[in-house]
Amino acid sequence: MACMNEDGQWIVLMGLLAALALFFLALIINQSALVGQTTAEGVLEFPKSDIRDLRTAIFDYVDKFGNTVDPDSQAVREDITRISLERKNAVVGFTVGTPQDVSGRPLRPVTIHYYNGVTEYDETVYY
Repeated sequence: MACMNEDGQWIVLMGLLAALALFFLALIINQSALVGQTTAEGVLEFPKSDIRDLRTAIFDYVDKFGNTVDPDSQAVREDITRISLERKNAVVGFTVGTPQDVSGRPLRPVTIHYYNGVTEYDETVYY
């Protein structure tokens, strides 16, 4: 009776270790899927097409008016700001500077500000 067979205890112990390993592996896989989802949501929230549309409208404005302050250009500037606020719920602003020599070409510095409550985007472009 003093020599009992202990092989069954080792089988139960190895089964417990295998179950714990599978639990931790499942936990790690679950967390990695969650991180991938939040990263994808962050990419989707960035308003890339809205900013492209705004840039196109501003560059058309610069091509037509430059940095003048006549009443027509002020009306167009206010229209761009109001349309962005109405359609995209975004506060936008832009300034057009005087032409500067950049690599031998006269280019105007255009500063663009975009804010839709989630994303704030500022850019200075020489156009």
